Parts: sequence; C-alpha cells; structure tokens
Amino acid sequence: MVRHVRPALVLLAAFSVLTGLIYPLALTGIAQIILPHQARGSVVVAQGRAVGSALIGQDFTQARYVHPRPSATAGAPYNAAASGGSNLGPTSKALRDAVAARVAALKADNPDAVREGLPIPADLVTASASGLDPDLSPQAALFQVPRVARARNLPEGQVRVLVNRMTAQPLLGWLGEPRVNVLELNLALDRLQQR
Repeated sequence: MVRHVRPALVLLAAFSVLTGLIYPLALTGIAQIILPHQARGSVVVAQGRAVGSALIGQDFTQARYVHPRPSATAGAPYNAAASGGSNLGPTSKALRDAVAARVAALKADNPDAVREGLPIPADLVTASASGLDPDLSPQAALFQVPRVARARNLPEGQVRVLVNRMTAQPLLGWLGEPRVNVLELNLALDRLQQR
C-alpha cells in the first residue's frame, strides 16, 4: 500500500507547489512587467495621495460631482468585499420599484436635464453585475452636466467638453462601448475648478 500512496503524495506536493506557488508567482511577475499600473490595482493618485482605484466605483453623492452607476453590493455601496449584483430579473417587482425610485431621484436632482428632454440612461438606474462598475456611458455623464455645472458655477459647455475629452473609446475601435471613468472625471472637474 505504501508503494501506491507515496507516488500520490509526491505528485500532490509537486502539483501543489507548481500550481499554487510557481504559476501564480510567474503570472504576477509577468503582469508587473507588462502592465504594472493594472497589476498594482490601477490606483488613482491626486495631490500625492491615493484616492481610489480606476477599477472600482465610488459613491459620489454631492451635486458638484458626476454620480456613478447604482451599486447592488451588500453592506455598503461599492463594497469590493461583497461584489455582486442584485440578481433581480426584469419581471421583479423589487427591481421595478428600485428603478422607479431611482428615476424619481434623478428627475429631482437633475431638473435642467429633464426640462431639456434628455432621456434617462439605463446605467443611471440599474446596477451592474458586479455592483462595482467604475464607468458610465457618455450619455449618463452628459445627462448630469447641467447639475454639475450649476453646482460648480461653470459653463455647461466647458463641462460637456471635459466629459467628451474623458470619454474612452472601445478597444481597437469596436470591442466594448464608449465609457467615462467617474472617479477620473470628478478629479478632472476638481482640477478644472481650481484653475
């Protein structure tokens, strides 16, 4: 019996070291060389201190900031330790009620956009699958321009230009959708106002 158990234990130890230690360390090292910013968490630094990650949304609620997509994480909004969507389907009454409440809040917070007849983008009233989405569609960011401009006492056109400048295009021109990183846009708004 020892003759059969010994090779099994040796293989278990060898594959544990190979797949549990060597492989992850090799991939981490390669990632640090090829994509160092992403491998370190895409930390965003402002005025010499880390203010967040470009990969995880934050809960901006002040009128002067572009608000992010709703988060469905447990415990607190954008809780990276509890990433996950609400799992509510299109026939769910809870989802319909949540979307209706978000639409009402958006209309109350953005009366100028409503008056201009701008449609409310879906990503402002629905959470992403992870609940951590750091990006918005350009339409969702532009919907909020009148409120942000008024709160910051800036011309709407200047804020629109900034949103358009901060819009990232799809990878290779066709893979994905145009998107605006909310944290980076809000930091750019702060820099714009400091001038």
